[in-house]
Amino acid sequence: METLKEEEEYNWREVKLPSLIPVVPEPELERETGERRRGRDIIIAVDHGPNSKHAFDWAITHLCRLADTVHLVHAVTSFKNQIVYDATQVLMEKLAVEAFEVAMVKSKARIVEGDAGKAICKEAERLKPAAVVLGTRGQSLIRSVLHGSVSEYCFHNCKIAPIIIVPGKEAGEESVE
Repeated sequence: METLKEEEEYNWREVKLPSLIPVVPEPELERETGERRRGRDIIIAVDHGPNSKHAFDWAITHLCRLADTVHLVHAVTSFKNQIVYDATQVLMEKLAVEAFEVAMVKSKARIVEGDAGKAICKEAERLKPAAVVLGTRGQSLIRSVLHGSVSEYCFHNCKIAPIIIVPGKEAGEESVE
């Protein structure tokens, strides 16, 4: 995979999500100001696989806090495939509702066209998030190098934010619930 050049463009579509706005109480302590009060931007890369859902669950349970905004990002090869686009939109709506119910966080969603690794890095450059969370298929090191891995690409090329790679369920933890 090659690095996305600064002048390259990529196409994206904003996903209209249900209007779920968490009520953030006034800070009880004086130290609860600044970033803690405003919230952070957290990118979670999603697809239709179980490891992506596991990474989403982990991030919502262990990383997100009240007033944060979760940015769901999904890459498609082409917007012309309406079936994939519609299925992805439904997935993102469900995840946004779940994020609100579990962690009371706001969600925004974007479907981007092109290579997944490059698109996630480009979104990170645009948002400057506190973290980028990705799942992994649990491939061996050799296989991920030979076949390419989105998480591996982002780990090496996304310099704007910490990359959190959540191993799949088969790596140990049975459930985050």
